[in-house]
Amino acid sequence: MTSGNNGANTPEDDDPFGYLYADGQANGAQPPSGGYGYPNSVNRVRSVGQRQYGQQAPTAAYGQVPQQQGTYGQPSAHYAAPETLPGGAPSTQQAPAYGGGNGRGRGPNTKGLLIGAIAVVAAVVIGIAVAMAGGDDGKGDKDDQAGSTPTQGEKKDPTPSQDSSADEEEKELPAADAKALRLGGTAALATDIQGAQSSGGVYVGGLNAVGSSVTWTVDGIPEDGAYTVFTRFSVPGKDQSMTLTVNGKEFGSKLSLENYARAPEGDFAKGWTTTYAWPTLNKGTNTIAISCANGDKCDVLLDQLWIKAGQVKE
Repeated sequence: MTSGNNGANTPEDDDPFGYLYADGQANGAQPPSGGYGYPNSVNRVRSVGQRQYGQQAPTAAYGQVPQQQGTYGQPSAHYAAPETLPGGAPSTQQAPAYGGGNGRGRGPNTKGLLIGAIAVVAAVVIGIAVAMAGGDDGKGDKDDQAGSTPTQGEKKDPTPSQDSSADEEEKELPAADAKALRLGGTAALATDIQGAQSSGGVYVGGLNAVGSSVTWTVDGIPEDGAYTVFTRFSVPGKDQSMTLTVNGKEFGSKLSLENYARAPEGDFAKGWTTTYAWPTLNKGTNTIAISCANGDKCDVLLDQLWIKAGQVKE
């Protein structure tokens, strides 16, 4: 096939706007009335549905619009849907079948999802319960490290036991050194013998004579009742005894001043020890006296006196 002149109306001369130019008008270009501006130009305008694939489209005459087949809203008789052609696409879509075996389609496994959700909720509930059960221990550890938050027992005021209450009363009850006692008869303060616990090592001597005495005026007894009067004393290795008077009344028995320290005879320095009596005292002020009466053994040194509530021995 050789090249040649195909005429004036070749595609490159097919200018739709040729009628606007002088050379186009010279070649017979006219304004478009259905086709392009040149005579015998190819009419490329087609209605929807007119083209049929695999078939030759009818050629319209120049200047005429091919008649559209069918009415509005109805498919053209010249158009065939792809699914009607041999080897065309299927007309309907098939839903994928879940599962296998019987070929029946099933929906999503909602039962499995429900079981999984229940398991998650149960795990969360169990975790919260464990945290609540062991939360106090964890806080206790932190509190032990930081020392900022008291425990439940520490928040409450401690309830003193009976013994601690007695100790508080013992501290509040009166006590007296030798220098606080009122002396009578031949009684006198001295410091010659070592071992006295009164301030300055002072003690009362000179009691070995009838009519000699020491008197203690006690203030601050909280209530009427039984009390214990303690006396610290020393004897020269021999048992002694003197008269005890409480609020002007002689006590039922002598105040026992025995050689509890097991000191050798004549050694006052090693004879310091303690004795006690259980008198009944009145609330407020009381008077306690130790005196040398007829028949008493009064070779004694007196150091201190103090009171405890109840009938105790130490």
